[in-house]
Amino acid sequence: MGKATATAKTPLFCQSKLLCFSLLYLFTTLLLAFHHKISPNNCLFRSSPFDPIQSPLFHYPPSYGEHKHAVATHRNSCSSPVFFSDYGKVAEEIHNLCKSPSAFLPVLRYLQGKAETFGGNFSFKERISYFNDSNNDSYVPCGFLKEFPVSDSDRIAMESCNGVVVASAIFNDHDKIRQPIGLGPKTPEIACFFMFIDDITLQGLYYHKLIPRDSPDYNKVGVWRIVKVFSEKLYENPAMNGVIPKYLVHRLFPNSKFSVWIDAKLQLTVDPLLLIHSLVVSKDDDMAISKHPYYIHTMEEAMATARWRKWSDMDGLTRQMETYCENGLQPWTPDKLPYTTDVPDSALILRKHGRRTNLFSCLLFNELEGFNPRDQLGFAFVRDKMNPKLKLNMFEAQVFEQIVVEYRHNLKKFGNIMAGSEGVVGPKRASHGHLFLNDSRCRNYLLTMWGESHS
Repeated sequence: MGKATATAKTPLFCQSKLLCFSLLYLFTTLLLAFHHKISPNNCLFRSSPFDPIQSPLFHYPPSYGEHKHAVATHRNSCSSPVFFSDYGKVAEEIHNLCKSPSAFLPVLRYLQGKAETFGGNFSFKERISYFNDSNNDSYVPCGFLKEFPVSDSDRIAMESCNGVVVASAIFNDHDKIRQPIGLGPKTPEIACFFMFIDDITLQGLYYHKLIPRDSPDYNKVGVWRIVKVFSEKLYENPAMNGVIPKYLVHRLFPNSKFSVWIDAKLQLTVDPLLLIHSLVVSKDDDMAISKHPYYIHTMEEAMATARWRKWSDMDGLTRQMETYCENGLQPWTPDKLPYTTDVPDSALILRKHGRRTNLFSCLLFNELEGFNPRDQLGFAFVRDKMNPKLKLNMFEAQVFEQIVVEYRHNLKKFGNIMAGSEGVVGPKRASHGHLFLNDSRCRNYLLTMWGESHS
C-alpha cells in the first residue's frame, strides 16, 4: 500500500482574497492608531533624520506647575502653516553665516556717555532727530548710559555668545521658566539660551526648589542660563527693565549674529534655528514678528490699552498718541505695503543683527523709555519713520500659534510675595479707561481709520 501524502492546507481566511485584504487593512490601521497614540507629537511618521531631543531638559518639582494654565489654540502638531527646511542643512547654513562677519555689515554706531537713566531719557525732539541714519553717520542713543548691572561672569558669558542667542526675562516673578521643545542635536552648539531675572523671581525659584538656596551657582535651569539683574539700579517699573533684553539684545550680546526673543509666558515648540532660517534668512528679511490677531491700526491697540487698563497713566497714553499724530503717524492702508499691519504681537521676535534691525531696536527702546513700555504703541511710528527702511516679515497669527504655546501669567502668592503684581506704585489709574484725544491732532488719523471722507 502506498504512503498517504501529507499536504499543508491553506488557512481558511486566506482562501478568500477579499477577506485576506480586509484583515490586513484592519491590522495595519490598528498598528498606525497605536503608533499615533504613543507618539510624543501625535504624528504618524517623522521624516527628518535629525529628530529633536525628546528627553526632558529639566525635571521640575510638582509644586512649580510650569505647564498649568495654557491658553487654548487650534494647533496641529502634524501640519504647519510655515515651511521648515531640513534641520541638518539649516544648522550648517546658520553656523556658516555666524562665522561670516561681512554678512552683518555695516555696523551701527552708538552714543556713549553717562546719564541718570539707562537710556538717557531724551526728549521727543531729540529722539526723533536720530530716525534718519541713511548715511550711517550718526551715533545713535541705544541705552547703556548706565551700566547694566549683572555679575562679571554673566557678562563674560554673554559676550562669548557668538552665534544665535535665545533670550527671555522674568521680573517680579511674573511668569515661569519653561524649557523649549523640539531642539535639534546641533542647536546647543550654535545657540545659547539666557533668562534674565530679578531678586523677586530668584526668591520664587528658591521657594519651589528649582535652585538650592545654599548653592553659590544658580546659573542653569535646564537649557537656560539664569542671569540675575540687580534691577534696583535700573528702572522702578519691572516692565521697563524687561524691555532692555527684549530690544537691546544686540548690545547685551555684542558678538551674536541672530536672536530669538521669547516672552516668558511662551514655550518654544520649534527649534530656533529652523525658525530663524524659515522666517528671516530664507526671506532675506531683517526681522520677523507675528501680526496681532485682531488689530491692524496703532490707535486700536491704544484704545484697547486704555479700555483694559494695560497701562495706568491715561494722560501719558493720550499724550503719546497725540504726539505721534502730530508727527505723522498714519493708520494702516495698502499704501504701507509690504508692511501688512501696524500692530504686532511682540511676544516673539526673530532678528538678524544687522544695521537696520539694530537701528529699529534702539529707536523703539528710546520711545519706550520716553513714554511707556507698551511696545506695540510705538512700533509702527518707528518702523514707518526710520531710514533706512526695515525689511520686515510680519507673519500670520496661525504661524505664531503653531510655533509656541502660550500660558497665563503668575497670579499665585508664595511666601510673603505676590507673584505677578507690578510691585511699584505707579500713576493713579484714570477711572474712565478711555482715551480723550485732542480732535485737531488725531482727527485725520481717526477719520481715515474709520473710513470716512474728509477734506
